[in-house]
Amino acid sequence: MEAKKVKETRVIQTDQVLTNDLNNYHTLFGGVLMKKMDGCATLSARRHSRVRECVTASTDSVNFIEPIRVSDSVCLESFVTFTGRSSMEIFCKVIAEDLETGERRLAATAFLTFVAIGEDKRPVMVPEVIPETEEEKYLYETGQERAKLRKLKRQKNKDLVSKLTLEKPIL
Repeated sequence: MEAKKVKETRVIQTDQVLTNDLNNYHTLFGGVLMKKMDGCATLSARRHSRVRECVTASTDSVNFIEPIRVSDSVCLESFVTFTGRSSMEIFCKVIAEDLETGERRLAATAFLTFVAIGEDKRPVMVPEVIPETEEEKYLYETGQERAKLRKLKRQKNKDLVSKLTLEKPIL
C-alpha cells in the first residue's frame, strides 16, 4: 500500500455563520462547530483511505480558542497527520474571518481519530502519510505520543464503563 502525502488528504470548507447557529452569547454554538469539524475530518479520512466508510473512533479535546460571531465566516481545514494500521489521526483547525475587516484568527483546533471500515464492516489497513510542510512535520512527529495517550485513555474509559450501572434511577 503506497503512502500518501498529507496534502492529498487536505479538505477546506468555508461557511458563513447563521443566526440560528448562535448561542445566547451571540457566538457559534460549540456543538454546531463540532459537527462541522467531524464532517470535514470524515472527508479527509475517506480521501486518505479510499473506502466507503470511516467511523469516528474518538475526538480529542476540542480547543475553543476564539469566539466565532455572526459577522464571521468559518473556515475549517482538516488533514491526516498520523496513521496506525487501520486508524487515522485527523487534525482540524478552524479559522474565523471577520467579513468586514478581513481579520483572520485561529478559533478552534481538535484531533479526531477515524477507523477505515471495509465492505465486511471490519477495520481495513490504511496507507502511511508523508508530511511535507513544517506544520505537517510537527504534527506527524508528535503523533506517536498522542496515539499512546489515546490508548491509555481508552483503557481508563473501559475501566470506567465496567463500573457504570444501567439501572433506571428511582426518583
